[in-house]
Amino acid sequence: MREITLPVVSFAAALRSTLGRSRGVLTSRRRPAALGCLVTTAALLLLPASTGAARADAPPTSPGTPVQLLALNDLHGNLLPVPGAAGRITHRGPDIQAGGIAQMATLMDEARKGEANSLTVAAGDMIGGSPLLSAVFHDEPTVDALQQLGLGVTSVGNHEFDEGAQELKRMVNGGCHPTDGCVPGAPYKGAEFGYLAANVTLRGSTTPLLKPYEVKTLPNGQRIGFIGLVTKDAPSAINASMIRDVEFHDELPVIEKYSQELTRQGVRAQVLLIHEGEVIAGQAGGACDEDGPGSRLVGRIKDIALKASPEVDLIVSGHSHASYECTVPDPEGKRRLVTQADSFGRSFTDLRFTLDGTGQVLRDTVTAQYRPVPVTTTPQPAMAKLVETWRARSQDMANRVVGYISEDLPGRGSTAAEKPLGSFIADAQAAAGRPDGADLALMNPGSMRADLVHRDGNAVTYADAYQVQPFESPLWVLPLTGVELVTALQEQFTGDNEASPRFLQLSKELSYSVNMGREGADRLLVDSIRIKGQPVDLAATYHVVVNEFLANGGNGFTVFGRITDRQGGEITDLDALVSYLTATTSAVAPAGPPAPGRISFVTD
Repeated sequence: MREITLPVVSFAAALRSTLGRSRGVLTSRRRPAALGCLVTTAALLLLPASTGAARADAPPTSPGTPVQLLALNDLHGNLLPVPGAAGRITHRGPDIQAGGIAQMATLMDEARKGEANSLTVAAGDMIGGSPLLSAVFHDEPTVDALQQLGLGVTSVGNHEFDEGAQELKRMVNGGCHPTDGCVPGAPYKGAEFGYLAANVTLRGSTTPLLKPYEVKTLPNGQRIGFIGLVTKDAPSAINASMIRDVEFHDELPVIEKYSQELTRQGVRAQVLLIHEGEVIAGQAGGACDEDGPGSRLVGRIKDIALKASPEVDLIVSGHSHASYECTVPDPEGKRRLVTQADSFGRSFTDLRFTLDGTGQVLRDTVTAQYRPVPVTTTPQPAMAKLVETWRARSQDMANRVVGYISEDLPGRGSTAAEKPLGSFIADAQAAAGRPDGADLALMNPGSMRADLVHRDGNAVTYADAYQVQPFESPLWVLPLTGVELVTALQEQFTGDNEASPRFLQLSKELSYSVNMGREGADRLLVDSIRIKGQPVDLAATYHVVVNEFLANGGNGFTVFGRITDRQGGEITDLDALVSYLTATTSAVAPAGPPAPGRISFVTD
């Protein structure tokens, strides 16, 4: 693997170089006009780090070297703060509205002051599921911003595969988008930071799709190796049509393989960047070790942390979107930190440790400080200028009014099983499927990336709708027997979804009751299922609208993936939402939250 020596450069000089470059004018990716693929690149910065006391029993041959890692994850292209509940931090004390890449840049600048060896790292989902500002340009604005932020290396996440493996390789290596092209004279140059995917290979191959690791060399010659992986369960969270040419492998053997390879190269300091998180987002938080090391951390990430090679000194994770700082012993019983920041740029983690004279991490010196990013933080001017440059390129499309709402419609930020925005969108999708004979619609909650937030005047813009439904996933009408429909609803509580139930969002034609005191499929009370007011007929055929992700069996809903007879595909989830808003709302008749009661909870 390529080893990189990071020069110490002037931050201001890097920004001047970045901002002095020309930028092209880009158009919507949904239009036939060519897209510009321009990325400006800040120099890869090696900025300053903390001091830390070496352990008394450590045998350094020279004074210890303090190192700082600033870690983030799950940005999802949110260069501006996410409005509403989805943009709040609610599990770390008083609720705060947080986010904004320019606000984060300010706080990272402050964190780096006085630090001689600082690296910025990430644990995947930097792109994908992004709002209009970034997604309309195929997330090139986010790559641009991350380079200016000083990102040095990141693992991939599942959302890096939203447009397929070949598009991910284009994001890494550069080049024109195959459909939308590039602005003449300003080709997209690719990511200057490392993108790692140690456990993802082309199907039938043992060679990683991207680099498995990257080694950073400090000015004093000491080296740190970063191994990057994504959860092996990524296929359940990716549209199957986008990953037919790649395979995702078990994490532990891959970590062992590349940790040994780094050790043979003499790289003693090793950091794992992995896109895998806790089962219940927000459960661990800042009190993860309250009842013992890692006591509140639950999920595959804990198992990986307990078993991963003891040569790995600390683990930076992502995927579950809520921050934590945990201590989980490695296989030799040594202290090892596992951390995650909040999604959407709402926070980052400030990690500090000391290398001894042999280049080994002194585990007792490793600390992790949680750093929220309040929206009230003064934006860094240079980053604010970059974001505004990209925003201005799509503002006409973004500012188009498409409908009206009378109050917030919580979606991503709602903890309820039946989410107001989820019901609204499901109704929109059912309406879109009526020409193909649709009876009802079902939607996975993860397809909602934000809340629909009310503002003065009640107007909803195209950018608002896009932020909620950014995947532009085609809608399909599937013929399901009553038995298959019941099975699909039971899959909310079985298989991949048994440990943490995943409630599909229902259109108004469907309702049912659940008893969460029961186990697995028994939680669904089949006798309570009503379709258009009538009990479900197990022998009947129902035409059900789902997005392409669900139609291909995503999120563990395997019954949908077995249905090969499908209709539609011309209308996307975004099209359906925009059309429904336009057709059913007006300035004098804005929409409110749909009436609740589609999912009822009962007890024995």
